[in-house]
Amino acid sequence: MHPARIPAEYWQHRILMAKAMGMNCIALYVMWNYHETSPGVFDFRTGNRDIEAFIRLCQQEGMWVLLRPGPYICGEWDLGGIPSYLLKYPDIQLRTDVANDPRYMSAVARYIGELGPRIEPLLVSNGGPILMIQIENEFGSYASNPAYLEEVRQLWLHEGVQGPFYTEDGIRQLEQNRTNVTGGAIALSNGDAEQIAAVRQEFPAVPAMAGEVYPGWLTHWGDETFKGAAVDIAGTLDVLMQLRLSFNLYVIHGGTSFGFYAGANVDADSGEYQPDITSYDYAAPISEQGVATSKYMKYRGVIARYLSTPLPDIPKPIPTISRKGDQALMPELCTSIWDNLPAALPAAQTVDPQPFEFYGQAFGFVLYRKKLQSYRNGVLNIKEVHDYATVFVGEQYVGGVSRAFVPEHDAQPLNVTHHAPLVVPRVSLSPDSDVSLDILVEGMGRVNYGNAMIDRKGILGSVTLQDTGGSSDTLTGWEVFLLPMDTAFIANLCTVCSNPRKAGLFFKAILPLDQIGDTYIDMSGWTKGVVWINGHNLGRYWNIGPQKRLYCPAPWLRQGDNEFIIFDLHQTEAKPVELARGLS
Repeated sequence: MHPARIPAEYWQHRILMAKAMGMNCIALYVMWNYHETSPGVFDFRTGNRDIEAFIRLCQQEGMWVLLRPGPYICGEWDLGGIPSYLLKYPDIQLRTDVANDPRYMSAVARYIGELGPRIEPLLVSNGGPILMIQIENEFGSYASNPAYLEEVRQLWLHEGVQGPFYTEDGIRQLEQNRTNVTGGAIALSNGDAEQIAAVRQEFPAVPAMAGEVYPGWLTHWGDETFKGAAVDIAGTLDVLMQLRLSFNLYVIHGGTSFGFYAGANVDADSGEYQPDITSYDYAAPISEQGVATSKYMKYRGVIARYLSTPLPDIPKPIPTISRKGDQALMPELCTSIWDNLPAALPAAQTVDPQPFEFYGQAFGFVLYRKKLQSYRNGVLNIKEVHDYATVFVGEQYVGGVSRAFVPEHDAQPLNVTHHAPLVVPRVSLSPDSDVSLDILVEGMGRVNYGNAMIDRKGILGSVTLQDTGGSSDTLTGWEVFLLPMDTAFIANLCTVCSNPRKAGLFFKAILPLDQIGDTYIDMSGWTKGVVWINGHNLGRYWNIGPQKRLYCPAPWLRQGDNEFIIFDLHQTEAKPVELARGLS
């Protein structure tokens, strides 16, 4: 389980849930980019970022810890946990040794230098609960570079962290690229008893375990259903327990990729971009909301048969609330993105559109604006949109471009194209007037796995406009407006809406509560956007599904009035929003 995906108020509950299922150890990722949001600026204290507190809580509840601090973690997390500020370098290389890219390794050294002193007192050798520390993650699936793995190990040693260390890989990747480290144990992704036996034969002096046993699976936007529901690892667990082999469930509890932190994949066969949904429920034994599922009860029974003492009672479920029908929220138009634009970047920076990272922005949206002279109509070709754009000529929405595949029934009414030029219709203008071409680009999750991880956001190539006569012009000289949609931006929204018919609107609803509880915000009536509750970013929603509801934890609600803010890229008419008790 990942502290970054669980509200800090629920850490103890989730740890006790794992203990009651029969676990004696918590494996946790540390997401580097969650703690260093800009170069040299670290946060290991606020909200759910206090890793030391989480580890001490594990020890308090009698649990050991496996620490998985990266620097790369995958985890269906934006850029696999690596900070996006590194992508400002056009020629950056990630996950490589100092000889290949000293800029990357310098940043890694800074990160481990900050984290190391926090971790060292918590090692088992110093009376803490940390049994082992992982070096990188599944590096065998990425490359073969023993020098890099050794450099990462040496950085930990320099901070006084002597291990024990271990690595994590699929068995074929391990055998092919030999990605274990000196003195380190081996953990196997998708591991089982047979694979442990094979590794012990291949590496007879090295301890081995099943480092990731998958009780579910990840889900992308546009998948037909939530993945992993049919997985049953009862037989695998039975054999591992019978043979007294060490194993780790990935994940026993997934939680939520709140905010903009959900990652993405690129399909190995088609090359299609596949952004991850906001929920990290993963069909795990402990649901996103902390419920003991039927799988939980089954696996608890398997494990209990091999233990000499009874398992502790399952913690009581967290209370939930719902609002349906006449009690549903009815948001009202609040303002628009167009009425909240910051100053444009200096023209010298914006001759050609550049990605977010070149402007120093990690997440959110960027508006690219170009003044057109004597516009009539034509074909707009945006070479590379990462990842979703809505396009306007003047005040009129003319279509969208999506890097991810959008099913035809969802794309057609919105004129959203996929990897194709956008036919821009005629727009009525006064003769010889200039008009703005606005391209509002949403950066979705950065690729977190494989060799396509250099995944910048925004417009990455040229933009051309072909007129009805067939001539094509490359558009240069852009105004660029940075819209990170961070806490400060949302808190300072104005309340003016000069054109309620131009999509890109914010809606607000007030929810009065006498009693709080966990809930899910049902966005079935909306198209694509983001939801905030009392300033907390619940994450993205998208009508292509399969996720239609966003988890809202009770600690982010309060008795009295609660403020919901919705930003939708397409909707100009508000729809009711129900509160539900579950993800589906």
